[in-house]
Order: sequence, then structure tokens, then C-alpha cells
Amino acid sequence: MDVFTSSFVILGFLIFFLGSTVWIGISLFIIGILAFMFFTGSPPLTILSNVLWNNASNSTMIALPLFIFMGEIFFRSNISQNLFKGLSPWLEIIPGRLVHVNIVASALFAAVSGSSAATTATVGKITIPELLKRNYSRSLSIGSLAGAGTLGFLIPPSMLMIVYGIVSNVSIGKLFVGGLIPGFMLAVAFSGFVFLRCLLDPELAPRGDHKYTWNERIKAIPLVLPVIILIIMVLGSLYAGWATPTEAASVGVLGSLLFAVISRSIDLKSFWEAVLSSMRTSCMIMLIVCGASFLSVAVGYIGIPAQLTEFVGTLGLSKYALIAILTILYILLGCMLDGFSIIVMSLPLAMPLILAAGFDPLWFGIYLVIMIEISQITPPIGFNLFVIKGLVNDDILTIAKYALPSFLLMLVIAAIITIYPNIVLVLPNYMIK
Repeated sequence: MDVFTSSFVILGFLIFFLGSTVWIGISLFIIGILAFMFFTGSPPLTILSNVLWNNASNSTMIALPLFIFMGEIFFRSNISQNLFKGLSPWLEIIPGRLVHVNIVASALFAAVSGSSAATTATVGKITIPELLKRNYSRSLSIGSLAGAGTLGFLIPPSMLMIVYGIVSNVSIGKLFVGGLIPGFMLAVAFSGFVFLRCLLDPELAPRGDHKYTWNERIKAIPLVLPVIILIIMVLGSLYAGWATPTEAASVGVLGSLLFAVISRSIDLKSFWEAVLSSMRTSCMIMLIVCGASFLSVAVGYIGIPAQLTEFVGTLGLSKYALIAILTILYILLGCMLDGFSIIVMSLPLAMPLILAAGFDPLWFGIYLVIMIEISQITPPIGFNLFVIKGLVNDDILTIAKYALPSFLLMLVIAAIITIYPNIVLVLPNYMIK
């Protein structure tokens, strides 16, 4: 059976199982086992045990439940409510109002977590209940979170950039700096879309009854300071070299607990509820991560990523046509693989094509991260879609429909940095020699 036939068969399995009532993580395990049985002669259970061990013993994954716990503490204490109270007076005056909190908070938290899933889960826990309670548009609220949550991969520190830098021998420091301007552009694009939508239809983000004075706006500033201070604590420990991302996550948990205790907004009952809820969310995410990793290994054994990338190399395309084909290829791969697997499996063949076409490998790293961001909101294995589903209980396709504008905006930003690569390269070349 050729690679294209096996790709469509696996995609069919994905659509069938993910459209059923079977848990998402279990569905991915089943599809991986079927892929091994039908298309390879390798023992699926032996490989499954290795995948489970490698994922469960991965020290970088410890940061994920810690950041989720940090978000739960925000949610259970009055820190999240104060965040809304502090931002409301300033954002009520612009179209979109508190929907912009999804984007601003995601951009800020992305600079802390380095993870798309952690960013989406943490910000979503804080913002979505408040937005829906205030009768904001469900599609705009959820869709903006789905897109903005992906900023966890693009705004440094990013785990994906670390993996890319190691595999491609590109400076991780330059990758971090190179992601700043595209990350800012993407955040502005998301906010700009919300602004225009709500300018045309103000009922998407209805104005509250209270009209704030400038005195109230000034007094609201201290309410957002705990979040700002916490971000500075986590970022400071990272950039000063005092802590790894996992240790920085511990700093975040300690800081959030400290602010919650100082504000007297958390008790033992709330603390225990935060522990249990973060455990449930972390288990859900880890089950999906392990299932996606196992399916990724199965797809790799079949040879789908390598053969698809090799097929592109035989077409003899111009540099921009090559990027257009790679964009389509990465979107397709994103339907089946997690971001780390996309990098590891495709880069050995994609990098020679990129270098031959005259693209800078540093630029390609940022482009690839944006492509993986797109895969986070692309069904059937859009990881951000799964995280949001756990928050709002809408079905995957509905959430994907809400996220469609964000999908298109990311494609536009990818096109812009392809036409003007210096957007990515100017800061790294200026700041890091």
C-alpha cells in the first residue's frame, strides 16, 4: 500500500474514532495500534510501552502540570477576578472589550510557559467563564482563545524552538529573539480582527452598564500588578539563568500561592479543589500527548512524513512555490502529528530543500513554528481544540469553526514573513552576534 493510500486510511480512522464517543486519548492509541497492525510488521505493544515511558519520564513535561496548577490557583483565588476588574475599565472603551484579554493574557503567559497547551488551558480557565457570563459572543470568545493560545509556541521561551535549534544546529538564543516580532504581529492581528468584528457588530461584545471614569481606571491598575509581577518573576528566573522552564514553573506556582495567601482569597478547600482540577486537566492532556506521540511513531514507521517531504523535493519548484507546497504539507502533517514529531520527522529532508532555495535556517525555524501553531487548531488532532473542549464541552468541529479566522490570520503572517524575511532576522542579527 503506497504512502498516500495509507495516509487517507489513517485519516479516515481519525475522523471515525474522534467523531465517536470514545475518549480522544484512547482513540489515538487505538488508531496507532491499527496502523502498526495493518501497515507494518512491528510489535505495537512493545513500541507503546516505550512511548509511554519516554513521555512519562520526560522532565520538560513536568512544567505543564505546574503551569496548569498555577492557572488553577489564579482561577480559585481572586487573582483572575481582579485581572478582569483591572482590565475592564481600560478595555471597555475599545470595540471587542474583554475579548482582547484572551489575546493579551495569552501573549503574556506565553512569555512564561513556552507551551501552547499550558497557555490555552491556563488563560481559558480564567477568561472563558467570565466572557460567557457577560454574554459575549461564544464563537468570538472561544475562537480568539484557540488562536491566541498558540502564541505559547512562538513567543519565547518556546519548547519547540529549543527542539528545532538542537536538531538544526541553529542558535536557540537567536530563535528566541527571532520569534518576538512575528509573535507581536500575530497578537496584533488577532486583536485587530476582534476590533473590526466588534466595530461592525457591537453586540458581539456588549458594553456593561457601568461607565468608568479616568479616576477608576487609575485605581484599577494595582489589581493587575500581581499577574505582571508574577510574569516578571518567572521570566526573570529564566533569562537570568537561575531556573530551567520546569523550575520557573515552580516559581510561578509559589508566586501565585503567595499572592493568593496575601489577598486572603484561598483556603484549604479551594487549594484542594485546585490540586484535583489541575490533576484532572493534566491527566487529560498527558493521555492525549501519549496517544498523539504513539500515533506519530506509527506514522513515522510507515514512512509517511519522509515520503511526503521527499515527494516535494522531486518537483523542482521555485523558492516561493516550495514554501507554498511546504505550507500545505505541514498543514496536512498537522492533522496527524504533534509539533515535536513534525520537527523531528520532516526536518532532515526539509532543511536541505530550504538551504538549496536560499532561505535562512533561522527564518525557517520561525516559519515552522507558525505552521505548528496552525496545526494546534486544525482538526482532527488540533491539540488546542482538545484543551478548549475540556473547558467548554463544545465538539471539536464547532471549536475548529470558531478558530477558522485565527487559522487564516496565521497563514497571512506566515506569508508576510516569507516575503519579508528580515522581519524575523533583523533583531537576532542586531542583538546577538
